[in-house]
Amino acid sequence: MRRREFLILSSTALLAPGFSTPVFAAGADLPKNATPRGSYANSKRVFETTGKGRVAFLGGSITEMEGYRPMVCEYLQGKFPKTEFEFVAAGISSTNSDFGAYRLGTDVLGGEANLPVDLFFVEFAVNDDQDGGFDLKHAIRGMEGIVRQIRTARPNVDIVMTFFVNENLMQKYREGSVATSIKAHSLVAERYGISTINLAKEIQEEIDAKEITWQEFGGVHPAPRGNKICADMIAAILDDAWQGETATELRAHPMPEPIDEFCYANGYFRGFEGVGTDGGFSVFVPDWSKIPGGFRDRFGGQPCLCADKPGAETTFEFDGRALGLFVLAGPDAGIVETKIDDGEWTKTNLYHHYSHALHYPRVVTLADDLSAGKHKATIRVSSEKDERSNGNAVRCLQICVNR
Repeated sequence: MRRREFLILSSTALLAPGFSTPVFAAGADLPKNATPRGSYANSKRVFETTGKGRVAFLGGSITEMEGYRPMVCEYLQGKFPKTEFEFVAAGISSTNSDFGAYRLGTDVLGGEANLPVDLFFVEFAVNDDQDGGFDLKHAIRGMEGIVRQIRTARPNVDIVMTFFVNENLMQKYREGSVATSIKAHSLVAERYGISTINLAKEIQEEIDAKEITWQEFGGVHPAPRGNKICADMIAAILDDAWQGETATELRAHPMPEPIDEFCYANGYFRGFEGVGTDGGFSVFVPDWSKIPGGFRDRFGGQPCLCADKPGAETTFEFDGRALGLFVLAGPDAGIVETKIDDGEWTKTNLYHHYSHALHYPRVVTLADDLSAGKHKATIRVSSEKDERSNGNAVRCLQICVNR
């Protein structure tokens, strides 16, 4: 499976058009919706004493777009002008925290290279809400999996978690409650001592106070003004954390017991080796130009495990406690039936509410809460299909496993 390429920028080529002038005020007060936790002494020491720094951003389309991320990069370069930064933009539109946990090892840590990460930004509150529709358990499993995985590989890494905003997240606050994704991610941040930027609450309060409109903010994918609000909040919380003398040594962050022992802290891509291809499934690069439905070029040229006939079946072994498929689910997306070992068959609908117009990238969890160790999976294409779908197709880019 070809590794996806992500935007990696040096500090000499980080600015997007429109962000070439300073956007941060030094010494800004700590915003009330920015919650400081833990220590950020490690990243400050690395940046000040080594002259180098590697900073990674993981998230969905809000991270992938030229929004808050390049503003934060500019802030960091201004804060540490003698430091040569490598900025890793590992955002993929439409994806959720579960896929973030499965791809962290390859897309942020570089696989077996286990590349350093000194400062790590993560956002999935919007996508876990509107794309994943996650319950509390699965929103925790995704985000806690990300945090535990990166802190296991890189115990010194400092982390900032941001809750971006959609209208549902704001409405929950107006109703006196907290949206499930924010509640779940907040529990993870509290457990692991991670500072949070609650942009959802900030913008809801500013809109209700008539200081900004939703249109001026820019909506789910913020306009420059909206992104600047987020970037300023991040700058303020880091300015506050980086006050005082530089630490004399690096110290590993505490690793508490997990909130959920089944969180995706050991997520990885299994690959297609040993996957059965004599029962109607096959591995090839689809000709997307001949398949109806919108398609994002970033997935082009990649081999997929495919089938489109009811009854097609494949089997393979995997080592882990959870199994999922990262699929492109378009207008013809089908339903799969899964059996783990000698268990009962379960059905999973690949069709998503965005599938009508797009081969939508999503992880579907086929099984979790499994015992540790090796299992056999049998997957077949169901004769049933979603009433909105015009086919039974399965196009899987990655088999996702959590040990």
